[in-house]
Amino acid sequence: MAAVEHAPSASDMRLVIVASSAGTIFEWYDFFIYGTLAAIIGKAFFPADNETLQVLLVWAGFAVGFGFRPLGAILFGYLGDKLGRKYTFLVTVTLMGIATAGVGMIPSAASIGIVAPILVIFLRILQGLALGGEYGGAAIYVSEHSPPGKRGYFTSYIQASVVGGFVLSLVVVLACKAAMSDEVWAEWGWRVPFLLSIALLGISLWMRLKLSESPVFQAMKAEGELARNPFVESFTYPGNKRRLLVALFGIAAGLTVIWYTAMFSGLSFLKGPMRMDDTSAELIVGFSALVGMVFYLIAGSWSDRIGRKKPIVWGYGLTLLLLFPAFWVIGAAANPQFTAAAERAPVTVSGPDCAFDPFAKDQTTRCGKLLGDLTALGVPYTLRPGEAVTLQVGGAVPKPIVGDAPKEVRVRALQGELETAGYGFAKVKPNLGSTLTVIAALLVLMALSGATYGPVAALLAEMFPPRIRYSSMSIPYHIGTGYFGGFLPLIAGYIVAKTGNPYSGLWYTWVIVAVAFAVALWGLKDGIPREFEAPAPVPDPTRAAPA
Repeated sequence: MAAVEHAPSASDMRLVIVASSAGTIFEWYDFFIYGTLAAIIGKAFFPADNETLQVLLVWAGFAVGFGFRPLGAILFGYLGDKLGRKYTFLVTVTLMGIATAGVGMIPSAASIGIVAPILVIFLRILQGLALGGEYGGAAIYVSEHSPPGKRGYFTSYIQASVVGGFVLSLVVVLACKAAMSDEVWAEWGWRVPFLLSIALLGISLWMRLKLSESPVFQAMKAEGELARNPFVESFTYPGNKRRLLVALFGIAAGLTVIWYTAMFSGLSFLKGPMRMDDTSAELIVGFSALVGMVFYLIAGSWSDRIGRKKPIVWGYGLTLLLLFPAFWVIGAAANPQFTAAAERAPVTVSGPDCAFDPFAKDQTTRCGKLLGDLTALGVPYTLRPGEAVTLQVGGAVPKPIVGDAPKEVRVRALQGELETAGYGFAKVKPNLGSTLTVIAALLVLMALSGATYGPVAALLAEMFPPRIRYSSMSIPYHIGTGYFGGFLPLIAGYIVAKTGNPYSGLWYTWVIVAVAFAVALWGLKDGIPREFEAPAPVPDPTRAAPA
């Protein structure tokens, strides 16, 4: 392919970065607002008597959107490689904005029954399809405008924009809550952040319509080098299968579970088991994410000088060492009374048939009901075999549990028993010292996320040939982020519910990062970043050498 005739000017580059990043922020805002409002969405669209089941149903809906991202990557990757980068991500941002606003218009399950969750799932599918095409388009568009020596830095703005979408979702939620009474917010005010998507869509389209097509795509089109079938060529191009494997397991899977654990698991952990006041938790996580965006830009710029592999591999290795300690620090600082009570007076449950099914509407055994009540209260417990169902709090004598009373009566009695032992169940507002400690721990996690995420757009663009770049980088990226990351809240929540340990869900993240660390160490090239190099043609032995 011929070289691009001229490099974009500084003003052109600013427009490229601002328009692409703003559109990415708005699109991820649309996608993340669902997770930010998970608790209220559960009550509106997925009501259930089992609180744990309700939470899992919400995260299942969250995961559905991620599950359809690979299909969106295939569809829009094909269009991006055939029709162009610009017009493809204009389509994706439009689809996302319409689907998000639609969620805010669906009547509650109390009004229309099962139709409500079905409509929510349908709109989440549309969001997943749109997001599958968005990231690849924006990342490639910026990458193909960037000079090689600054590609990591310029594309890191796209990476930081993902965090920006999460921050914007928190800011909008907090602003809406501040402008409304609690009653108005709970009744209909929570719909406003979804409906605002229409305004964000208008801004995004206005900015992106000002952009011209990628110079690399223009050159390929002029020279007739566009792929006939980008999807098929992604799997038949020489050496691409290995690159797809590395991109999936060594890059996408690892970086996404670190990011979602830092932000979504962090927010759920503070609001749930640690019982932090919702607004305080949202402010702390939002501020940490906002400051943490700087790490993405630093890592992207750093990768231009030392290579893409080093920050990613180092980030994975440090995550394996610091993941659990960071959350232990968060737990100890967020709710010291609750954490101290759990250490001083641990809960032990004994009895036959002690199994808890988080997906069951009602538990069938006495022990299962007790475990369900403890899980709903966020209290960690240890299981021991026994002939009768008993509850032991700290060093107290084990008490037999009848378990046949109505749920409200059972939970009230259990809560009173635990409060006597020092457990507190009221929402807490952290003091300044606790707030700063939690922020510091979250910033450690954000630094690890930045190291593994910041250089990735440039790395993926450099890994694949331009003619199939949109498809080849989007497919593994969205399979990795869609399935390993999108299902993280659901899987981690299930692990926590089954074990009774609020930290046990972190093992899912740890295992995925360990796999990514090994694959990245093996499969990523070290050294100074360079353009994609096509494999040398294989000599034809049947042809005679020139005389």
